[in-house]
Amino acid sequence: MSTTQLASSPAATAQKAPKPPKPKEEKAHKPKEEKFTKSKEDANSKMVASTPAGGESKLTPKQLKELKKAEKQARRAADKAASGVAVQGKSEGGADKKPKQQAQKGSAAPKKGEKIEKGGKSAAQQPGASTAVMTAGPAATTQQPTKEIALFRHLENPDRQLSVAGAHKDVHPAILALGLQMASYTICGSNARCVATLLAFKRASDRYVIEDYKTPPHTTLTRNLSSHHLSPQIEYLRSARPMSISMRNAIRWLKLEISTVSIDLSEAAAKKLLLDKIDNYIREKITIADQAISSAAADKIVDGDVIVTFAKSSIVQMALTEAHRRGRKFKVVIVDSRPLLEGRQMCKALTDIGVECTYTLIHAISYVIRDATKVYLGAHAMLSNGRLYSRVGTASIAMYAKEFEVPVIVCCESIKFTDKVGLDSIVSNELASPDELTSISLTRDLQSLGKLVKWRDIPNLNILNIMYDVTPAENITLVITEYGSLPPSSVPVVHRLSTNQ
Repeated sequence: MSTTQLASSPAATAQKAPKPPKPKEEKAHKPKEEKFTKSKEDANSKMVASTPAGGESKLTPKQLKELKKAEKQARRAADKAASGVAVQGKSEGGADKKPKQQAQKGSAAPKKGEKIEKGGKSAAQQPGASTAVMTAGPAATTQQPTKEIALFRHLENPDRQLSVAGAHKDVHPAILALGLQMASYTICGSNARCVATLLAFKRASDRYVIEDYKTPPHTTLTRNLSSHHLSPQIEYLRSARPMSISMRNAIRWLKLEISTVSIDLSEAAAKKLLLDKIDNYIREKITIADQAISSAAADKIVDGDVIVTFAKSSIVQMALTEAHRRGRKFKVVIVDSRPLLEGRQMCKALTDIGVECTYTLIHAISYVIRDATKVYLGAHAMLSNGRLYSRVGTASIAMYAKEFEVPVIVCCESIKFTDKVGLDSIVSNELASPDELTSISLTRDLQSLGKLVKWRDIPNLNILNIMYDVTPAENITLVITEYGSLPPSSVPVVHRLSTNQ
C-alpha cells in the first residue's frame, strides 16, 4: 500500500489527528447546570443573550446572580423614590458594597411583631407593602419629648397612678387602704410607715391579714404564707411608694420568723405566735427604742440652748418634749422646706406644750445657724459608711452647722441601719411628683395657680423633686441609738450586732 493511500485512509487520520480540547468554560459549569431545577431552567430561558449567528444561549450562574442583584437594587430604589426618601447613588464595588450587604441582611430578617406571610417573607418584605412601611416611619418617630431628667432616669416614675382596680386579686383590703394613704403622704415618715405596715399585716379595720389566712391543702404555713400570701401585699405597697429601710428590715425579719415556725404547730397556734412576735417587734425595735433615744437626747439639752432642727422627725420631737417636761429652758428653731412642709406640724405640737419656737424656711439657714448651740436631726436611714440618708435639705443644714462649728446630733433607731453604702443622692433616691413644686402657695390645701402650673407644655423645662439627700459622715458629730451614743464610723458594728440578735 502506498504512502498516499495510508494518509488518506480514515483510520490513519483518527490515529494521528489530535482531539480538539474541550472548552474549559463548558467543563467547569457542566456539573452546576445539571443541578438546576426545572423552575430555574425555565427562568433562565427567559433571560438569554444574542449570539453572532442570531441564536440564544443560557446565562451562566454568575451572570444570573448579578442580574438578580441589579433587579433587587432597582426595585429597592424605586420603593424609596415612591415613599419620598432621597436615593443616593452609590457604586456597586468598593466601600459601598458593605452597606448594601448590611441593608440586605437587615431587610431579610423580619422584625418582632411582624406577620410572616406564606413563602417565608414578612409583610414589610412584600412588594406591595414596602411603601407603606417606609411612609409609616417618620410618623412613628415624631413623639413628644418625655418630661424627665436624664441623670435621674433610672429612678421610678413619680407620675405613677395608684389604682385599686389594678391591684392583685389577693391583696387584702387593709393593704389597699394603707397603700393609698402612703401614696398621698397621709402616712409619712419612716417609723410611721413601718408600724403601719406591720399593723396592716396583723390587723386593720377589725380584719386580719395573717389571721384571715388559711393554709391551702397539700402545703404548709411556712411555705405558703410568705411566698404566696404576703408577696402580693408587699408588691402593692411597693407600687404605692418605694419602701423605706425600716420597712425592708421589718419585712425581712417577718419572712425569717415565718420560715422558722415549726411545722408541728397547728395553724391557729402558728398564727397566734406570729401575731405576738409582731407586737414584740414593734414594742422593742420602735417604741422602747424611741424612749431610750429621746431620753439620751434630752440629757444633752441644757438651759439656754438654741436647738435647730429640720422638717419633722418623731424621735426629735419626743426628745424636745422630754427635755421640756424635765424643766429645761431652751428655744427651738424649726427649718422647713417645700413641698411637704412637715415642720409646721412639729412647730404646732411644740408650741402647744409651751416650747418657744421659731419657724422659717431653708433659705434662712445661714442666718439662724449663727445663734444655734446644737442641731438635732432625724434619719430616714444610716448607711454602712456612716452617712446619713434623710429628707432633702438635711445635708445643707449639716454643712452650715459644721462651718459655724455647731455640733450635729442624729437620732436614729437601729431598725433604720442598713449595710448599703451611698456616696451621693443620685444612685438611690425617690422622686416625688413635680406638680407639687409648681404652686406658689405655702399651703398644700389652698394651692394657687402659678406661672409654672402648665410646665408640661414648655418643651425646654423640666422640674426635679427628689425626696432625700446624703449627708457626709464628717459633718455628723454624734449618732444616738438605743444602744447608746456612737460616732458615725461605728454604724456598721451596731447594725451587725442588732441583726444577729
